[in-house]
Amino acid sequence: MDSFRTLIVGAGVTGLATAAALSDRRDEDYLVLEADREIGGWCKTVKKDGFVWDYSGHFFHFKHPEIEQWLRERMPGQRIRVVEKKSFIAFGGKLVDFPFQKNIHQLPQQDFIDCLYDLYFARSSDVKREPSPPPANFKEMLVTRFGRGICERFLFPYNEKLYACDLATLDVDAMGRFFPYADLTDIVRNMKLADNASYNATFTYPEGGAIEYVRALAGAVRRGGISLGEGLVSVDLARKVATTTRREIRFERLVSSAPFDRFAAICRLDHDPSTWHYNKVLVFNLGFDAKGYEKVNWVYYPSRETSFYRVGWYDNIFDTDRMSLYVEIGFPKDATIDVTAMRERVLADLKREGVVTTQRLVAEHSVVLDPAYVHITKRSLAEHGRLAAGLRERGVWSLGRYGGWTYCAIEDNIVEARALVSSWNP
Repeated sequence: MDSFRTLIVGAGVTGLATAAALSDRRDEDYLVLEADREIGGWCKTVKKDGFVWDYSGHFFHFKHPEIEQWLRERMPGQRIRVVEKKSFIAFGGKLVDFPFQKNIHQLPQQDFIDCLYDLYFARSSDVKREPSPPPANFKEMLVTRFGRGICERFLFPYNEKLYACDLATLDVDAMGRFFPYADLTDIVRNMKLADNASYNATFTYPEGGAIEYVRALAGAVRRGGISLGEGLVSVDLARKVATTTRREIRFERLVSSAPFDRFAAICRLDHDPSTWHYNKVLVFNLGFDAKGYEKVNWVYYPSRETSFYRVGWYDNIFDTDRMSLYVEIGFPKDATIDVTAMRERVLADLKREGVVTTQRLVAEHSVVLDPAYVHITKRSLAEHGRLAAGLRERGVWSLGRYGGWTYCAIEDNIVEARALVSSWNP
């Protein structure tokens, strides 16, 4: 039986960052298992007919300069573009600056009045006769902070399309720091002095696609430290033995970035499978023969008549002369997706929204991300906390967006992996 001090499940960013951190400590008694034939997880990159696409839009917002520097040092010859984000919301036949709630003054007059009126009465302490009870869920939080005008025009329909669920089932803090909050004073000030800065006001992107950051992490992994095409089948926590599609492996500690619902089943944990909810996202990467919108990185589409919730423009990152899009459509986790039918609807909606006019489609790729966004609920927070604590007592950690059942950025996965490795005794 093979034996490794540390067994790592998943060769995406989280798993590779864990392995790289171990190598940095000169601890190379580890193995990374990956069921797929390629590294990267959902950060894979597709190159076709001169177009560069990721599985979905992955743009990088580094808060830790030392991490970005570490990655760049391992990407020789790779040009990194730094882009000032230009994002918008499609509303009423025009593009409104993002975030919507800070730019309601750009709406048609009646929409603006309705939004401002509801916002004022939702947020102004001067008009509240008595304190309101704290919001119980994500949907109530949106109404409490922004009023029904803003919610019904953008926040409700957009997030319902994104998460493909009832927003009242999500936890109040389901998006954490990634939700663009703004108070009444900020919104009014923005009407005269625009300040739409957010956590991702600028982003970086390698010319070779998001996979280049993944390869930088993989480059720090010991030779032979990644086993591709080998999936995890079961884990015997008592014996500390993992069964894979090829063999049995004994371990002292195990780190998994697999979706937590699936990992809990693999470990035969006593839990309620109905706790875990998430969406699937169908992504179309589309290449056209001519340019479209310029000075636009991505646009949000809240209209329920439009199939997709977001479209991004790779060509405006690369400064190329052919329109290169990613288009995202959310579905419930149990949905059966007819990709062919959705492709026709997406192409029709792109024309109706004015994204495509006379351009001709010359290249395409599609993928279903399953899971895509996890649904953070009171039940999932409690159950994950309980089960994860029990796993840690047995030397098992579950990390990342899916392992941690959370909403986070790619950089957060690297930070979390490094912190975990640092907490272990040498």
